[in-house]
Amino acid sequence: MQGWLDATDKIALDHFRVDVPYKNKDDGTPVTEADIAIEHVLRKAIEETYPKDAVVGEEGGTGGDAKSERRWIIDPIDGTKNFRRGIPIFATLIALEDDGRVVAGVASAPGIGTRWFARKGGGAFRDGDKISVSKVKDISLAEICSGGVGTIAQTGLEEKFAALCKKAARHRGFGDFWGHVLVAQGSMEVMLDPEVNLWDLAALKIIVDEAGGKMTTLTGDDRLDGGSALTTNGALHEEVLRALND
Repeated sequence: MQGWLDATDKIALDHFRVDVPYKNKDDGTPVTEADIAIEHVLRKAIEETYPKDAVVGEEGGTGGDAKSERRWIIDPIDGTKNFRRGIPIFATLIALEDDGRVVAGVASAPGIGTRWFARKGGGAFRDGDKISVSKVKDISLAEICSGGVGTIAQTGLEEKFAALCKKAARHRGFGDFWGHVLVAQGSMEVMLDPEVNLWDLAALKIIVDEAGGKMTTLTGDDRLDGGSALTTNGALHEEVLRALND
């Protein structure tokens, strides 16, 4: 995967902070030439290297052998809005699923020169250094991050989330992949992501899990296709779920 990511990082950086053409998809989110080019490179690499595997990507949908037990899950640029506006917080996300369970995942963020990687049972790493979640158990000492305020409002959780943030040490708006890897590496304790898709989470969940954290939906379901995500250091997970759902 490292060779694939060297190629996709170059595509992203070649298109970064230049006038990249884009269009809005039916759901209102933007897609740029870089998104399409990166996914094309990854699909071609998978087809050539693992021709019997299935693929699903944000821009190209499903492909490969639909009957395969192995499936690659791709988000060519997680954080396209940041990318388009010249903000370096964006990443290519790749996950490998085997028999319905993600067994490896990587997030490569060329704008900040960093990669996070995890393999089932092998731990989580940032640029080769092993990472782990924090040991904070008191919500008053916890730092919370989240996606946009507007998406939180759409869930109807804004009052409960505001109350939770008042109990915490600090809240910051770190959306997309960034909030989840910050929890995984012990820099934050809670990340709330109210509107996500499978390709947004597959690579990140195994990184969080292998770092000792926990990721569920906002209602506590352990699934990747639930439309939302709550990532914590594990110690605070049940307390945060109660705060959002009671």
